[in-house]
Amino acid sequence: MKITKISHLTYKKLEDKYSYLLSSSLDLFCTVDFDGKFKYLNPAWTKTLGWSSHELLNKPFIDCLHPEDCQDTLLEFQKLFQVNTVCFENRYLCSDGSYKWLSWKAMFLNTKKVIHALVHDITSYKENEIKLQKDIQELEAFKFALNTHSLVAITDLKGRITYANDLFCQVSKYSKNELLGQDHRIINSGYHSKEFFANLWKTISQGQIWKGEVKNRAKDGSFYWVDTLITPLLGDDGKPYQYVSIRTDITQRKLSELALLERSRLSVLSAEVSLALSQSGTLSEIMQNCIHNISQSLNIALVCIWTCERQNEQLQLQAGIQCQDTQCHTLKNPQDFPENAVLANNIMGSMTQNYQPMFNEIVRLQNNQYSNLYLSAYPLIIEEKLIGIMALFSQNLFTEATHNLLNWIASNIAIAIDRIWAREELLSRREALLLRLASQIRSSLDLDTILEIAVTEIRSLLQIDRCYFLRYLPNVAQAHLIITHEAVGSNLTTMLGDVPLKNNHWLLEALLNQELVCIDNIQNNFLTTQDTPEIFSQFGITSQLLLPIKSQSEEFGAIVCSHCHGERVWSQSDIVLLQAVSDQLAIAIDHAQLYIQSRETALAAQAQAEKLTQTLYQLQQAQSQLVQHEKMSSLGQLVAGVAHEINNPVNFIHGNISHAKEYIQDILQLLNLYQEHYPHADQEIQDFTEEIDIDFIIDDLQKILTSMNMGTNRIREIVLSLRNFSRLDEAEKKLVDIHEGIENTLLILHHRWKNSGIGLGISIIKEYSEIPLIDCYPGQLNQVFMNIITNAIDALEESVVHGKIAHNPQIHIHTELLDSKFASIRIADNGVGMTEEIRNRLFDPFFTTKPVGKGTGLGLSISYQIIVEKHGGTLRCLSEPGKGTEFWIQIPVK
Repeated sequence: MKITKISHLTYKKLEDKYSYLLSSSLDLFCTVDFDGKFKYLNPAWTKTLGWSSHELLNKPFIDCLHPEDCQDTLLEFQKLFQVNTVCFENRYLCSDGSYKWLSWKAMFLNTKKVIHALVHDITSYKENEIKLQKDIQELEAFKFALNTHSLVAITDLKGRITYANDLFCQVSKYSKNELLGQDHRIINSGYHSKEFFANLWKTISQGQIWKGEVKNRAKDGSFYWVDTLITPLLGDDGKPYQYVSIRTDITQRKLSELALLERSRLSVLSAEVSLALSQSGTLSEIMQNCIHNISQSLNIALVCIWTCERQNEQLQLQAGIQCQDTQCHTLKNPQDFPENAVLANNIMGSMTQNYQPMFNEIVRLQNNQYSNLYLSAYPLIIEEKLIGIMALFSQNLFTEATHNLLNWIASNIAIAIDRIWAREELLSRREALLLRLASQIRSSLDLDTILEIAVTEIRSLLQIDRCYFLRYLPNVAQAHLIITHEAVGSNLTTMLGDVPLKNNHWLLEALLNQELVCIDNIQNNFLTTQDTPEIFSQFGITSQLLLPIKSQSEEFGAIVCSHCHGERVWSQSDIVLLQAVSDQLAIAIDHAQLYIQSRETALAAQAQAEKLTQTLYQLQQAQSQLVQHEKMSSLGQLVAGVAHEINNPVNFIHGNISHAKEYIQDILQLLNLYQEHYPHADQEIQDFTEEIDIDFIIDDLQKILTSMNMGTNRIREIVLSLRNFSRLDEAEKKLVDIHEGIENTLLILHHRWKNSGIGLGISIIKEYSEIPLIDCYPGQLNQVFMNIITNAIDALEESVVHGKIAHNPQIHIHTELLDSKFASIRIADNGVGMTEEIRNRLFDPFFTTKPVGKGTGLGLSISYQIIVEKHGGTLRCLSEPGKGTEFWIQIPVK
């Protein structure tokens, strides 16, 4: 009992001693039982957490733990029963709702089944630690962001690189080993001036920050742009000891800016070139203006435009500009650019095959200050034909956008060249027309010829459907209008003849008032808002231009141009041309009137004025008839006369051959009797008999008579064919066999196509069908056969002579009956054929492809009139180059 009591007193004293120490301690001390409740708390808990001891002792200590620290704290307490001592940290709730960090050192006393813990308030330390970690994280993030998005380098005072981040190496294409220790000029692009870098070094060496955009060169030769910030790091003396460069890659932005600037510059260039091409002037002047704009907008050393001469296809320098030392001068003659011909031919030769442009090809020019230049050349193409080239030489590579624009400019230049050439040709043709009319007026007083030339040439020049001369006749029983001359398309109905004044009074008013009538579209014109003039609706006219003519002799007329295929806008140049023609025609009318008046005055002074006038009228009628029926009419009259004259003596000879044959037979019989009864004739008779070879004469005489008989029969057949062909006695319609007319024509032309020493050896292939007798004008129909077959022979003759066909020349004649209503005659040759342009003008008056003096250009025109107008049929031509030509005639059977 005594020992136990002493131990208890000793423990009590010790407990009081330590209780005093714990109560005055700044650290937190506590005792916790196995239920997790505080058994003892020193005063420091109240000071630190704000809770009273009573509030803490009445709740488990775990209730005030931070929710995130509960699980870890329980694990530590469980571990305590195994290791007796544990250290851990957690957050404990204060009375004001905040948390403080506590550091625990707990011990397990197994003897008393309690846990003692010494606790330190480490809130300030933990907050500093958290802030430091946060600062470190932010610094790492900043470093990561800086290294990810910026090129960072550090250089010493001499510009040698001492540090380079990964992005710097990636963009510059250099490794760190290649950069470290190198001067910063290793990435110098040469783009910036010396003054630029001098200013940079001056700024940073004074301890100031420098900022700007720099163009650098990578290891592979490519360029990149960086937005640069260079910050000097200053020592204790306030002077820099190294430089930190932070760069941002702005290459894409700079490229976008340059592209935008380039697009703006190219847009201005395209507008300037378009304006230059729209200006008037010569071809060289317009081309020079174009390349002047190009040289001002693009950095080039040389730009030239060549065109192909239309006559000899030689290249000619149209415009050129050479630039050296920012100064540009025009190439005025070939001596300014000696290499132009060779260079142009080389480029032309390269483009002949595929017509594709050349882009940024390296070339060297001998007479140039630059060693190498980049060549970009563009073909000038119109309707798949190369008419020239445009070549540009530059020190720098052209971009794709520049290339596309230059290709567009080349296309527009080609169109402009073609337009200028067409305008020059049109002006030339118009001047030629006026010159021909003036020359015709000076050389001839034949007004009909002048008017015929005028309407034909105007229609061809303006490419219109119809052109005619309208004349006003006031000095007759009833004043009326008449169309005297006309040039019209083959598919349109003629307007020749009187024009009724009913519903056409506006025409008469325009002539008398000398008003120019210009109607682009009949439907929209004010003249037709109420009633469409009869002449428009009758002939399908959709637009019309009328220029009145009034001569000094008070003759009224008009040149009228009309179109039948929609709207036609009559330009000012069209009106000016027709006005000039009208002035010439007014002069021609005056001259003709003066000629008529002088002629009448001269005839009135003669005794036989009436007879001479009648004779002159007959001659004029005969001349008009000759022009109308062309050369075949005169040939028919000549053939008929010759046939008649030949026929009489041939009949006389043929009729007497039979009598001569009988007489010769009697003489030969008498000679035989003499030889029989007087076999021994006189020596002189025997000698003469041997000399003349009487036996041969007797034998050959029969053959001579037979040949003479065959010859006269042949002449009679030819004469009959000539008479049948001409058929001058058959001026009216009658039923005839068209095969007979074809055969007669072939007989007359036999000497040209037969296979002999003169003819071509043309094969005539005939395919005749059963066709009834045709009601027609035989003589005129034979003229058509003669014209078409003659043209076929001429075409084959030209093909054979010039070696254009290697096979045998042939003329194929095919006839057939169509629907029992029409007779069809097709005449085809296997010559070289003709183009569509020639075929479209084949039936135009005076159009011919034959040499001067060989054709008049009226044969097919008259043939068309005979078939279409006289017989109510159709005449067509089918032909393609290399496939021969076929004429198709269709005429009604009745």
